Amino acid sequence: MSDSFDVLWLSASPVLQRFDKPLLEYLSSYINIAQWEYQQTKDEASSIDQAVDLLYEFLECRGPVHLAGHAMGGAIALTFARRFPQKVRSLTLLAVAAQPANNWQAHYYFQRQLFSISRELILASTVRSLFGNQPPHTTKKLVAALDKDLEQSPTSHSLFKLVYLPKGGVSMPMMVCGSKSDPVVNSTVLHDWLNWFKPEDKLWEYPEGYHFFHYFYPQQVGEQILSFWQSHHPHLLEASALSFSTSIN
Repeated sequence: MSDSFDVLWLSASPVLQRFDKPLLEYLSSYINIAQWEYQQTKDEASSIDQAVDLLYEFLECRGPVHLAGHAMGGAIALTFARRFPQKVRSLTLLAVAAQPANNWQAHYYFQRQLFSISRELILASTVRSLFGNQPPHTTKKLVAALDKDLEQSPTSHSLFKLVYLPKGGVSMPMMVCGSKSDPVVNSTVLHDWLNWFKPEDKLWEYPEGYHFFHYFYPQQVGEQILSFWQSHHPHLLEASALSFSTSIN
């Protein structure tokens, strides 16, 4: 990871961070972006607070940065921005509900509590919800990835208890992105953010792409995010390099 960056992308899932790569590659053509990874050892308890503390250690001697992240990475970014607002210029969240704990793991454990079917069958159903219909060999690989993410993610959900995190906004400019075909952070859940929005905040939805819409449509998502950053901090981008279409609603 480069020592010089303006934007820091947070990843909380070693096994799912591959789905961030297309968007990060697109964004890196225009800005200095770095990726911060949280990896939990088997002896550590699941904890967003632990991830936030480690992120502060990393950013302690640096000036404020633009934070961004998808799903659990976004929830960590949100928690950090609330706790250390002086370290954050702006916050960009992808597939993060106004109730930040409302993630795919919460949906998985809710189904385990509701239905008496196997872990494998629920994970296979979850793959279809998060990625759409996939070939059998791809579904098998994705089931294995989700199974591993349940062990590695800093979420505190379990079969015995679903946890909740504080709802509310942040003091810096914030952008919230989602997909209208995402069954986890659906339009109703996403629009709940409007209750805490400031005039400078932005909510944007793409029509397709399910939960990992930024993987399937990196350019469309990237254009909107770059436009948001440019509107608040024009020095980030060369104006001559931008020819974005912001007509997608």
